[in-house]
Amino acid sequence: PWGPSPPLRPPTVGTFLVHVASSCPLAANGSVLDFDFTFVFNKNPLVCYEPDARRFAPCDWGLLRAMHRYVAQGHAQGHHGVRRGPDCPLPAPAPPQIRIVSVPLPNTPDAVLLTCHVWGFYPAEVTVLWLHNGDMVATGDNAELLPNGDWTYQTQVTLTVTAKVGDTFTCSVQHASLDRPLWEDWGEG
Repeated sequence: PWGPSPPLRPPTVGTFLVHVASSCPLAANGSVLDFDFTFVFNKNPLVCYEPDARRFAPCDWGLLRAMHRYVAQGHAQGHHGVRRGPDCPLPAPAPPQIRIVSVPLPNTPDAVLLTCHVWGFYPAEVTVLWLHNGDMVATGDNAELLPNGDWTYQTQVTLTVTAKVGDTFTCSVQHASLDRPLWEDWGEG
């Protein structure tokens, strides 16, 4: 096992983020004014260090109480059935934004690579379709879904085309936050 290690890739759907936040501001003379050390889960402070007591303690009893009630009610076997509620709110759905970028392919005359960029949406489930003159020609079923770190996601779906005058290629996006599909057209010239 010598040589470079393969890159570690986090899962892209249902991803959770845990990080440590700390600060230690100093006075002009170098003495410590304060000390803060916090474990954060999905932007929710979870465990905080109390320097006076020299111990770690729960930061947000509201979140912990809600989880305690959930587990105490016998739901410890999984997250199925978790509902949005005042004690443990989930982010509001965020609608996607869409943009088509075209790049001519240098070694193939008349061929163009179309990329439909979709970003800023929550929850993660999204359907991206390519249409040619109204007929579906490709889906984004295998597209990689990437978390942005602010609860929203992004993805992109590419299509190689040889467009004729009058052809229209449409990227169509379906998402829970939308009443109807969001779409953008691209046409030659």
